[in-house]
Amino acid sequence: MSDATMTDEEELGGEMTLFEHLAELRKRLIYTIIAMAVGFAISWLFHVEIFLFLVEPLKQAAPTPEMAQLHNKDLTETFIVMLKTSFVSGIFLTIPFTLYQIWSFIAPALYEEEKKLTIPFVFMATLFFLGGAAFCYKIVMPFGFAFLFEFGAPVANPTIMMSEHYGFTLKLLLAFGAVFELPVLAMFLSAIGVITHRTLINHWRYSVVGAFIFAAILTPPDVGTQLAMAVPLIVLYGFSILVAYFFTKRREKRAAAQG
Repeated sequence: MSDATMTDEEELGGEMTLFEHLAELRKRLIYTIIAMAVGFAISWLFHVEIFLFLVEPLKQAAPTPEMAQLHNKDLTETFIVMLKTSFVSGIFLTIPFTLYQIWSFIAPALYEEEKKLTIPFVFMATLFFLGGAAFCYKIVMPFGFAFLFEFGAPVANPTIMMSEHYGFTLKLLLAFGAVFELPVLAMFLSAIGVITHRTLINHWRYSVVGAFIFAAILTPPDVGTQLAMAVPLIVLYGFSILVAYFFTKRREKRAAAQG
């Protein structure tokens, strides 16, 4: 066995069998579930405050306070919505820990130099996800709800149900949080050699079209709100190209040195 091959195996930490991979996956899932259960328990202590926090953009957009009043169709709906709110809040609270578990699971397949990216990956992924959710909460939701109130005003006043409003709000927050992870995904895929910056550059036209289609599907049907999602997506795609360029050059430089 050549010195280069031995060095590669040492850097990669050796190969794991299928059963070892499954055991590692099981362990990471158990850790994640336990952390989410703790997050749920903490969130349940503040479930009313958390739900009222989610309703705040609706109150800001409503022409009158009465129009932002939520309704429940039966006695159990409020309890179920509060359970869901606490569960999702628990997921948000444990995002850094969950991301760390994901990275720890894939770390054995990485080089030693790439394993050092654990803390930057967890920090950046958490920052981008929460940043996307905050952008949605502060900008997209108030403008989107205001448009819907104004659009429906000549026809009828809405009766807003708790479950429907919670589901719509959650979808928006998770969607924006997820799409803001694009640079972090580019970092990971380029670090392991799945994509390069050239791949992203070659597909930039499709990304622009996809950004507007994605925004049209997920946001209320007004141009301003759709642009509020599509434009950041395009900017994030451009930033992802820069991230992929950095990691691709590092891999190519290391490959050239070993060759």
